[in-house]
Amino acid sequence: MAQLHIEQWGDGDRTAVLVHGITADTNSWWRTAPELVRRGYRVVVVDLPGHGRSPRWDAYGLDAMTDAIAEALPERPDLAVGHSLGALLLAGALDRLRPRRVVHVDPAWAAPPDEATAKVMTDALRVQKDWSEERIQASLARWEPRAREHKSTALRRWDPATLDAFDGFGGYDPPAPQVPSLIVLADPSHNVPPPWARKLGERGFTVRSVPDTGHVVHNEDFAGFWAVLEEWL
Repeated sequence: MAQLHIEQWGDGDRTAVLVHGITADTNSWWRTAPELVRRGYRVVVVDLPGHGRSPRWDAYGLDAMTDAIAEALPERPDLAVGHSLGALLLAGALDRLRPRRVVHVDPAWAAPPDEATAKVMTDALRVQKDWSEERIQASLARWEPRAREHKSTALRRWDPATLDAFDGFGGYDPPAPQVPSLIVLADPSHNVPPPWARKLGERGFTVRSVPDTGHVVHNEDFAGFWAVLEEWL
């Protein structure tokens, strides 16, 4: 298996690993990583298979992608953060990475209710490959200009075949956390709706939402996202 592309910020005594979501790349964390560096972390960020500067594969599956990040990232980080697909893969790799604290940002844990909905969801992501700069501007108007620039670059590098990894996905219901674990949700979140969020809270997760945000919470409202994260850390 070809090695995944890794980037590193800082040289602090503590280590944080960050895993981006579908269609994105390491630059998804362009504001989060420097803030963690300022708080004494060495930050290690990975491009998922078929994303950014990581290799494209002939075929993609969730298990293989999980194995890839488990092999690529350092073990026993002080903090592990995953967004969307990255949160799903991170959850599957926790027993190997063994982080001391975990953050799941609007994790892609819910299964579509039926095949028709699943197709609509994947088609909506697939067409992003051909988004123009004008479409990115219109669709992501709340994002900062630099975030939109990173989105444009990430889409050019992204392999839409990675969507095949979700074929037959039946959802993921996480067990009770073994280490302090935070779930940061969009508002509203379609991945973890309120009834499920309450159950996860009862299971031992700390669950917070950032008001009036879309799925990429840290680009929709970084100040709100960071306030939740910093308070919990």
